[in-house]
Amino acid sequence: MEPRNFDGDADRPRSAGATQTGRVLVIGPYLRVRAGSADAQSETRVLRDTEARLDEAVGLARAIDLVIADAIVAPVSQIRPATYIGKGKVEEIAGLIKTLEVELVVMDCALAPIQQRNLEKELHAKVLDRTGLILEIFGRRAKTREGSLQVELAHLNYQRSRLVRSWTHLERQRGGFGFMGGPGETQIEADRRLIQERISKLESELKKVQATRRLHRAGRQRVPYRVVALVGYTNAGKSTLFNRLTRADVQAADMLFATLDPTLRALNLPHGGKAMLSDTVGFISNLPTQLVAAFRATLEEVLEADVILHVRDISHEDAEAQQSDVDAVLRQLGINPDDSGRIIEVWNKIDRFDPEQREELLNIAARRPEDHPAMLVSAVSGEGVDALLAAIEQRLAAKRTTLDLSIDAADGAGISWLHRNAEVLSKELHDGRFDMTVRVDETKRDIVVNRFDAVPHHAT
Repeated sequence: MEPRNFDGDADRPRSAGATQTGRVLVIGPYLRVRAGSADAQSETRVLRDTEARLDEAVGLARAIDLVIADAIVAPVSQIRPATYIGKGKVEEIAGLIKTLEVELVVMDCALAPIQQRNLEKELHAKVLDRTGLILEIFGRRAKTREGSLQVELAHLNYQRSRLVRSWTHLERQRGGFGFMGGPGETQIEADRRLIQERISKLESELKKVQATRRLHRAGRQRVPYRVVALVGYTNAGKSTLFNRLTRADVQAADMLFATLDPTLRALNLPHGGKAMLSDTVGFISNLPTQLVAAFRATLEEVLEADVILHVRDISHEDAEAQQSDVDAVLRQLGINPDDSGRIIEVWNKIDRFDPEQREELLNIAARRPEDHPAMLVSAVSGEGVDALLAAIEQRLAAKRTTLDLSIDAADGAGISWLHRNAEVLSKELHDGRFDMTVRVDETKRDIVVNRFDAVPHHAT
């Protein structure tokens, strides 16, 4: 294990209200898997370069303003039930902790409660696994009431099995959920009861919030706006693209999980139509199952979306592995990532390539099947955005019917109904009648045809 120099991290700027912590050691205990083995074929994460995985773990730690003393890869040939890594590596890391005066160890893996407790005893330092670290980030980033409830619920379900080590009491609500401190092994049974009571209360509150969200969604469905959702690996540039497409000001930073709470904005399409664009939380490899379950309600915008934009950082060295991770989460949500009628793949950050590399990318995209296109864009410069908007509009239009009709100008109720229930593409007044071209969902096609004697539109 060769240490990497992170001495400059102590001088990194901190966000307002960041919690000061001691020095942190990040460990990448990555399982060695022989290429071509059954395990290698079944685990998409082995596609990921170990250094890239470690850099991502460091990025996660930095996302909550931890001061990185060092980061190392600790290859694991076999997972040990007691400590995850072997005894020799535990001793080696313990020596490094003493030398670097480290107070917190971040293990980039999912640890069982007993493994976490044993490592803390052996290393004489707090230990935080990948799940706990991501939950801590989400706890600090959630801004909306629903997001805060969902994160707290996920945290409590995670922490319930770890009362053997430490517990910070439920009244502590700010600055995440306090994985890095606590009163120790006290009042375990009382805490267990408090946790269960709090979980029941949170689940009840979430049901009310979700009912309100469903009412809002039903209200939007009465207006003829389709929903387009952005998904992708964290830091793929979704929020920057969201801002570019909608001229919004959603936080966009070069940071893992810069955006957590979902945001909806109107999206103007090239030919005057509108849709609602939804920005969602970024996905990540080995996303904790507690968060997939807890954020299922938040991700309902994705489940209900007419078109899903899978935004990829095509410049990232692990772009293919990240795509596999996003596809896996989509499948968990019940979405087929190969549904070409619904999903558009967006290759973002092409501004990072030189002209020769960009031409190569264009050639690769051109060789893709017609029903699985890739849209090359730069959310920063705006390159390719017009073509992406045209593709979105075309995909949305394919799911709707365009009709021509003529309506008496005095029929205010009918005209108003059309504006509420259809997308009005054109409206011209001739001899006291409006000649209109509208686009409607299949569910309302028969109503428009029968009520207004509408006929299929024929372009001239």
